[in-house]
Amino acid sequence: MTVDRNADAGTGNSVDIDTDPLHGGVSSSASAQPSTRTTDAPALEFRPGRWIANWNAENKEQWESAGRAIARRNLNWSIFAEFLGFVVWQLWSIVVVQLPAAGFTFTTSEIFWLISMPSLVGATLRIPYTFMVPRFGGRNWTIVSALLLLIPAVGLGLCVSNPETPFGVMLLVAALAGFGGGNFASSMANITFFYPAREKGWALGLNAAGGNMGAAVAQLAVPIAITLLAVGSVNLPMAGWMWIPFILIAAFGAWKYMDNLTSAKGDVAGSVAALKEPHLWIMALLYIGTFGSFIGFAGVFPKLIKDYFPAFSSIGVGTVALSLAFLGPLVGSLARPYGGRMADRMGGARMTVAAFAAMAVITLTMIWTLPLKNFWLFLILFLMLFTASGFGNGATYRMIPIIFATSSRAAKSGASTVETQRLASSALGLISAIGAYGGFVIPQVLNASNTASGSYTPAFYGFVGAYAVMLAVCWFCYIRNANRNAMGHV
Repeated sequence: MTVDRNADAGTGNSVDIDTDPLHGGVSSSASAQPSTRTTDAPALEFRPGRWIANWNAENKEQWESAGRAIARRNLNWSIFAEFLGFVVWQLWSIVVVQLPAAGFTFTTSEIFWLISMPSLVGATLRIPYTFMVPRFGGRNWTIVSALLLLIPAVGLGLCVSNPETPFGVMLLVAALAGFGGGNFASSMANITFFYPAREKGWALGLNAAGGNMGAAVAQLAVPIAITLLAVGSVNLPMAGWMWIPFILIAAFGAWKYMDNLTSAKGDVAGSVAALKEPHLWIMALLYIGTFGSFIGFAGVFPKLIKDYFPAFSSIGVGTVALSLAFLGPLVGSLARPYGGRMADRMGGARMTVAAFAAMAVITLTMIWTLPLKNFWLFLILFLMLFTASGFGNGATYRMIPIIFATSSRAAKSGASTVETQRLASSALGLISAIGAYGGFVIPQVLNASNTASGSYTPAFYGFVGAYAVMLAVCWFCYIRNANRNAMGHV
């Protein structure tokens, strides 16, 4: 097989396979012969509408002379646009805890629906968003996807300004925040076309990290903004209005500075073929446990703090309020690339098993120490849980390309390297979408537990059981049978 240091799209780390992550097609290096990578390529052709023809990032001469600067410019604006996508995606997680202060009287169940609906829509949108870049162009779709963020931002600002707004309207506006969740897939698919295989890992890692940080920034900035000049109350509409200038800047920057590539091609057939591979569904289950836990707990953390420790839900700092909930997605985002790096050394399966074990132990410890009613212990344990999920994110994503290259049905039946890489590329995008459904499942499980028993504890025990099952699945499929299946250091 062709060996190259390629991107782990979710971590920014390398995996030993020449694949094109988070996009339905195979990277340009997969089909190019080694002898042609450094030969002369046709000159870049700049067409109207900022279209670039003859792009070949694998050609070192083209890359060093002009390609690197163009790719970096596109990456910078992609990171900013995706960051805002995550901000909008997670706005309702912090807004819901402020609704009572603004005069709203929703039930706990309704609050959890407002938290989980953006994740449900965002996860679903990730699949079609992956194919928007080949269809419309990366620059063009970044403009459109950024401007679409205005709808949930404006909608939030309007609907929370009136406590008489019906719950159905609020739920619809929360669902529209899912536009931000879909942005991840199209942003990653776009950037993978710009970079050569040897630099994809770093570029896609920066792009993913920039997006994930949006969840933390939203939960940090919104409480400050809505209390800054509110004089003892909350100016909740500011939670939506404050992002409009940044969204407009992102759309303008994409229009002015980003480019479309004529070489960007989609691969629907590859995605259909990947869906038939059992390993896709196994890895999707594991990714729900890692990334799904990250995005799910990011959504409910402010609500859990308010329910368990109401005195610490909002901490006064001068004339503004601060929520410490932002620390959760912050440490989870920062841990993700290190999980991928450690997986490169120890093996992704071993790191994933370790992450699930840590998540189970930490969750049990949190349950058993809740009677102490110690907020700082609760906070530390949850930050450890976020950190473990972040490590698991990086490790799990690191496994996917290698598994599809060595142990998929296609690989075992003698498929070419190009074909297995094509399947791995498609699987990366599909698994990222399926994993995001964890952001819907976790709030709804907590909601069901609270409705049935008046406590979140049964739900947390359920999460522990799920982590134990996922640990066993990962060990059985990718460690116990590693030598038998010739997976090696997965």
